[in-house]
Amino acid sequence: MQLLIGNKNYSSWSMRPWVLMKQLGIPFEEVKLRFDFTPHSAFRKEVARFSPAGKVPVLLDDDFSVWDSMAIIEYLHDKFPGRGIWPEGMRERARARSLCAEMHSGFAALRNHCPMNIEAALPDVGERVWAEQADVRDDVMRIETAWLDALTASGGPFLFGAFSAADAMYAPVCMRLRTYRLPMTPHAWDYVGRVALAPGVKAWIADALAEQDFLDFEEPYRTHR
Repeated sequence: MQLLIGNKNYSSWSMRPWVLMKQLGIPFEEVKLRFDFTPHSAFRKEVARFSPAGKVPVLLDDDFSVWDSMAIIEYLHDKFPGRGIWPEGMRERARARSLCAEMHSGFAALRNHCPMNIEAALPDVGERVWAEQADVRDDVMRIETAWLDALTASGGPFLFGAFSAADAMYAPVCMRLRTYRLPMTPHAWDYVGRVALAPGVKAWIADALAEQDFLDFEEPYRTHR
């Protein structure tokens, strides 16, 4: 299998299936495409070969392509049912899928005002966003509550005990929180730290830091690294 992804420093959606596959030992070949959304760019042309949506990530399994992170996760669950992509219990799986669906469709304010940028440390931006954007505060409060409920029920260290699709889906949120240093409870910060140290996430972070590729359209809050 191959996984088409964008820049690791910025591509939160690419991060999700990549770290899940890496963490759970699912073999794949990475195909990284440098973000370029100008008309007729090499990025657009290559992604369009495999996805009518024109976005990364895309999973290629022989001549079959799957796009969208959640669809990729479900495909991997069907293909590798014993790898722990979802929790074993029926209700735990349902709860994990609920949290992932909430992540997939929600938290727009946090995404818009705090785009993922693993390389950067932007606490000043985070402080301003926190003061000015009530929707961001609401998003973080909801995320904290969801994490605490899941960790309390499972006993940790990850949301449903062992690392699963739920942790992979929230890994980019953890990166955003680290970059902008948004206020959270100690329990939430402990979870962020555990996610960052998970081998699959740690490998992604190391690659992101090694990219040294500044894309100005991804960074509205600064003009250089």
